[in-house]
Amino acid sequence: EPGETNQQALVRECREELGVTVQVGGKFMEGIHAYPDITVRLMLFNARIACGTPQKLEHHDIRWIKTSEIPEFSFCPADKDILKTIRGFM
Repeated sequence: EPGETNQQALVRECREELGVTVQVGGKFMEGIHAYPDITVRLMLFNARIACGTPQKLEHHDIRWIKTSEIPEFSFCPADKDILKTIRGFM
């Protein structure tokens, strides 16, 4: 939304899409991915759920997975480098 910081946007999106309130920490990483029709910039923050339980408010499925399970799922191309970093971090 206009005037929001990245951290405020994360809090809002988590509330709207997952029904949780998060406490945002520092930046984890940033990535840029060019699709044929658009370039996206993804900024990831360390965060924890401060209140609520994640719900499927805008998605078809939601689940917690182990880092070892990442290869079993399909992700968007923009997520590939992020997932490599997460797997190496854990």
